[in-house]
Amino acid sequence: MIAKAAVILSVVALASAGVVQLAHGYAGEGYGHEAVAYAPVAQYGHEDTHVDYHAHPKYDYSYSVSDPHTGDHKTQHEARDGDVVKGEYSLLQPDGSFRKVTYTADDHNGFNAVVHNTAPVVHHEYH
Repeated sequence: MIAKAAVILSVVALASAGVVQLAHGYAGEGYGHEAVAYAPVAQYGHEDTHVDYHAHPKYDYSYSVSDPHTGDHKTQHEARDGDVVKGEYSLLQPDGSFRKVTYTADDHNGFNAVVHNTAPVVHHEYH
């Protein structure tokens, strides 16, 4: 869980810094949006290039994975407008339970998350 949060926060930070552009592309069955990283390009001889590091941060990001072969099923969506971030992610856990986390973050309330878990799916064998 901590690793996933670190990855999500890293993508958010890179998107806010303009290093990652979020693109819609086909990467195989069940895949939707993907993050595409671009390295900053040095502007030699163009010293008059201005980068506004205080621009109003705004983005809308989402992705999903549905792989029946591995059982990997998850989605994530996040939107930011200024200092307000709202999002949610969900995943099918190995025991068959489903977890959905909805979160918000802003300067006034800080980071708040609500976690919903469903009971594991139990398959009964009948003889």
